[in-house]
Amino acid sequence: MTGTPAIEGPDETAALAGAETEVERAEGRGPRSPGREPGERGQKGRSLWSDAWHDLRRNPVFLLAGLLIAFLVLISLWPGLIASQDPLSCRLGRSLDPSSAGHWFGFDTQGCDVYTRVVHGARTSVTVGVCATLGVAVLGSLLGGLAGFFGGMWDAILSRVTDVFFGIPIVLGGLVFLSMTGSRSIWTVVSFIVLLGWPQVARIARGSVITAKQNDYVLAARALGAGTVRMMVRHILPNAIAPVIVTATIALGTYISLEATLSYLGVGLQPPTVSWGADISAASQGMQFRNAPHILLYPAAALSLTVLAFIMLGDAVRDALDPKLR
Repeated sequence: MTGTPAIEGPDETAALAGAETEVERAEGRGPRSPGREPGERGQKGRSLWSDAWHDLRRNPVFLLAGLLIAFLVLISLWPGLIASQDPLSCRLGRSLDPSSAGHWFGFDTQGCDVYTRVVHGARTSVTVGVCATLGVAVLGSLLGGLAGFFGGMWDAILSRVTDVFFGIPIVLGGLVFLSMTGSRSIWTVVSFIVLLGWPQVARIARGSVITAKQNDYVLAARALGAGTVRMMVRHILPNAIAPVIVTATIALGTYISLEATLSYLGVGLQPPTVSWGADISAASQGMQFRNAPHILLYPAAALSLTVLAFIMLGDAVRDALDPKLR
């Protein structure tokens, strides 16, 4: 009869209720299990992030890497806490002098205090690594996430563009790109790394979004009429961001090593910026390190420890966020 409202059958009502329950569980608002109080141990289901933090706190590799990284960040922000001298203050009369009281690492070829330059070089490496990683993660996640969610022509275009960028060797690209720039500052190097580093994160983000959007709670949210922004922010992003975080954490150490490599090759950071790569390059010229190995040993050791710390951190985070390794 005209004007009579449609009555939902029992199957449609049950399906709608099930979809609502699935979305509530995904958002942490699902019903409690019967027979348990809210405060009872083991009742409240832990999320992926709480489980990961629970494992990380008991992982000695994570704790060791975290302490080393915290120390690097501390001296990057306040290098004067452990090195009161000026890294640009040099005395040619003390060129290649060995270690002595007040100058623990000796002097380099220009008569600069090696210890002071090693400490101040941490700021450059940490700044380049963190800023480049943030830029790569944001740009790659945005482009890859949109391609994975919408698919179609946008996905096809992104796939072809990433294939082009993957075909460019990053060191060779750095030699060409940075040699054409007049002033090579920290932000120039960061921009180059972001320019060639985002495709890796974009491909991982695309795959994670494609996997996440096929889960039941996403399909349930779509059936309930959730908008695109809500599904992306509330349901897909929290469950697709873990592989991106793991990749970005490991890549941070790689980007620090890349900056040092480019500075060593002479196309990276320029004076007066203090860089471990530039100091290693200066020590290698004329084989000066044969007579004074300290000018090469200490910058190289600082660079190696820093890269190792971030790689160890990334490995620990990967193990904690991978359900297959539990």
